[in-house]
Amino acid sequence: MKPFETIEYPIRLVWTKISRLYNGEAAKYGTTMATGFILLNIDRNEGTPSTKLGPMLGLEPRSLVRTLSAMEEKGLILRKPDPLDKRMVRIHLTPFGIEKREVSKAAVVYLNKKIQQNIDPEKLTVFFEVLDELNQALDNQEFFSDLQYAG
Repeated sequence: MKPFETIEYPIRLVWTKISRLYNGEAAKYGTTMATGFILLNIDRNEGTPSTKLGPMLGLEPRSLVRTLSAMEEKGLILRKPDPLDKRMVRIHLTPFGIEKREVSKAAVVYLNKKIQQNIDPEKLTVFFEVLDELNQALDNQEFFSDLQYAG
């Protein structure tokens, strides 16, 4: 099987292009795509538990901690103990973080509108259905249980 015949190759290729686009735009504002996605996923009113951000965004714990620390240093977020469970830390947006969140939101909305203008809505519906099914299939923890390696 050639790489371009696999399911993951076109997904990785497209995601790399999207990442490049977002990171290029984010760099104009002194930030990164990862920072923008974190800003977009923090509850503006209640904050968001730090332990929920990683899984929500597909970030490894080390990457998340490093990114959150950088965001705190830049004044984008504050870490506060949860009022009900002092063991939990909630991430809150600062006014500067809210401002940068709006920049991130505008970029995401803009890119999505541009893509939607260039792809038939019926094809996008099928695309999302296929991705949903693929996501469900990949949730199976026993995915490689019957794999036999040659050799």
